[in-house]
Amino acid sequence: MSQANIPNITPEISIDRDDVINLLLISIAFEELGLAHIINAEGEKIQYVLGTLRSSPKALPDLKDLLKINNSVQSTLETVLKKELLLQTKLKNILEILE
Repeated sequence: MSQANIPNITPEISIDRDDVINLLLISIAFEELGLAHIINAEGEKIQYVLGTLRSSPKALPDLKDLLKINNSVQSTLETVLKKELLLQTKLKNILEILE
């Protein structure tokens, strides 16, 4: 995966309006990428517990363990959803600047 081309920022910052907008959009993109990795990890957690991954344990979990994992995944996804709503607001504000 290639790295984003972010301007060199030193204590003597000299960026124009376009650079600011690009940096804001880049920050949203990086946060979205991080959230995508979190969602993927939660999916793999469920697959591991259900035994559908190669590295899964041989013994299947009982109902109590399944419910515990389900609650953990649900809590994490609720947090991701909240972050997505904040990013949507951030993007909306950037788009308003462009108008």
